Amino acid sequence: MMNSVIDQLKFDENGLITAVIQDYNNNEVLMVAHMNREAVEKTLKGPYVTFWSRSRKKLWVKGEESGHTQEVKEVFIDCDADTLLIKVDQKVATCHEGYRSDFFRKIEKGKIEIIAEKIFEPKEIYKK
Repeated sequence: MMNSVIDQLKFDENGLITAVIQDYNNNEVLMVAHMNREAVEKTLKGPYVTFWSRSRKKLWVKGEESGHTQEVKEVFIDCDADTLLIKVDQKVATCHEGYRSDFFRKIEKGKIEIIAEKIFEPKEIYKK
């Protein structure tokens, strides 16, 4: 049954589909990433969101290093079937720079402003 659902999705020429990740509780957009077919399968099986890293060319689960996981709550398909909206229970934060959302900057009057509070120090989480 899951294959019939995935077969209806429109993956791009690189075999990827865009995934918008949104907080299940407050609808805040947390991040945008990409998935290949295997990542979609793993995400639908749950419990956590799996992505395809275009730079590392491998699957990755958000929070596998930091513990800042994204538990899948709901998955929606847009009208063109080429984008997924995944509502998650986000633990701590999404952004590797220490912010809850990847969208912590706003363009305002020709300048970029930080509009969110940093909630963790990346150096303490990512020991690289």
